[in-house]
Amino acid sequence: MRSIGEMARDGGLSVSALRFYDRAGVLVPAWVDPVSGYRWYEPGQLEEARLLARLRRAGMPLADIRLVLAGWAGADTDLVRGLLQAHLRRLELGLSDARVEFSTLRALLDRRETDPMTSLHTAAPAARFSVTAPELAAALDAVRFAAGTDAELPMLGGVLFDVEGDGLHLVATDRYRMAVAQAPASGHGGPRTQVVVPLPLVDAMRALLTGEESVQLTVVGDRVTLEAGDRQTTGRSIGHEFPDYRRLIDLPAGRRAHVDTAAFRQALETGPVRTSETREHDSEPHDLSVLRVTENGSVIVCDDGDDDQNNVAVNREFLLDALAAGGRNELVLEVGAPTAPLAIRRPDDEGAFSLLMPVRLEN
Repeated sequence: MRSIGEMARDGGLSVSALRFYDRAGVLVPAWVDPVSGYRWYEPGQLEEARLLARLRRAGMPLADIRLVLAGWAGADTDLVRGLLQAHLRRLELGLSDARVEFSTLRALLDRRETDPMTSLHTAAPAARFSVTAPELAAALDAVRFAAGTDAELPMLGGVLFDVEGDGLHLVATDRYRMAVAQAPASGHGGPRTQVVVPLPLVDAMRALLTGEESVQLTVVGDRVTLEAGDRQTTGRSIGHEFPDYRRLIDLPAGRRAHVDTAAFRQALETGPVRTSETREHDSEPHDLSVLRVTENGSVIVCDDGDDDQNNVAVNREFLLDALAAGGRNELVLEVGAPTAPLAIRRPDDEGAFSLLMPVRLEN
């Protein structure tokens, strides 16, 4: 018999994935210890685990995977061959359709880049403005966790500094979450200026924000400089345009609930989780917390069998990060439709919040 850890190591599936497939009835362990709940697998199930890992990497739907595993060891392999061929056709048709759409989109982008009236790229004007060190530090702490790390999306690998009038907005997103914070700015008399500061420079800036005095930020071309007294750090901005975050945060109002941050964190860390089979964030399933705002305005972490239509599932790790970045003993959760982002807001600062994209629950 193999333990779940050994099965994960030898079968190419994570422990959380094996738990998910057990609950889904796809790969059920041969024996479960009635006292500890620990799962044990027969030697013959190793081949099924490896097959399951391959099918998952190929993106086969869970319902089809269940049938493939059921028919794999049988004498009649026509069903298995038919399911594999049908999935391959779906992938080929999907790729063909995607090629057509992307070809059209590339042509539209080429047209916009060559047309001076619709060009997406404009040179950032020179700008200089002041922000107090504590307020800039707090704003950076509120958004840093949400910045992207995907090398194929370099425009998301930093923090957007967006200054207009007497306000500075800081924004970061990795597509699955977004964080926005603001700080008062002074001395900026020019047009709206946006610059994406790469994460190494962001971290260098944060290290200088140790006092109570005002610091100066200067943007000249692609150079960004922060001066704090007799110390400074400078570097190049990211030479890509950041998405229009104002469109992304214009959401319909949802149901709001105040939560005690420490108590809610404990409920998430010790409460029930589900495992996502989707591959939105990485190649492995990830733990989800399923939430619902009750009639009395409280937030509950739903049990595994709770399938209320108002439940919203989010990546638990991302939610814990957002709670830590919120920097308050009490926060406000705003829950809309199951397909709408979950908002985590500060009760005393509407301009600082995080958005988490919901995760679709598998049936």
